Amino acid sequence: MSDVANLFDVSLTSDDDDRAGYHVLYSRVGPLVGASALGLSVYELPPGQSICPYHYEYPFEEWLIVLDGEATLRHPGGETVLGPWDTASFTPGPEGAHKVTNNGDGVVRVAMLSAKSDINIAVYPDSDKVGVWSGDDDVKHLFRLESAVDYFDGEV
Repeated sequence: MSDVANLFDVSLTSDDDDRAGYHVLYSRVGPLVGASALGLSVYELPPGQSICPYHYEYPFEEWLIVLDGEATLRHPGGETVLGPWDTASFTPGPEGAHKVTNNGDGVVRVAMLSAKSDINIAVYPDSDKVGVWSGDDDVKHLFRLESAVDYFDGEV
């Protein structure tokens, strides 16, 4: 049996460089239980905070599980308020776009589950950006989609 972690007792941390509206606490649970192919993160959202901007990803789907409180899920069809144990999945591509926000007065705790990969691509429709993550979590590149060029641009 692998190690065990309780999603309500995991130690939470935050990132010092989070912008206003995105101040959340989180825990990467995969390493705590010895996982390598799947990643699960627990997020605690104070009122008015979101996990990350509206986006969709490639190449894997993600799942959202609300553990405590009420989370507002923005998706291509609008917004849906989810309560404890409500679960949603986000397929790769535009149809899986999502943003999770706490629009209530209490704290919200959710879990996000996905496959792990050295390569990840996220598209941010509101800001017309694409992000590419490769290998090391600290290696990320963000670009405006308007700067796209032809495949042979600059080649000889």
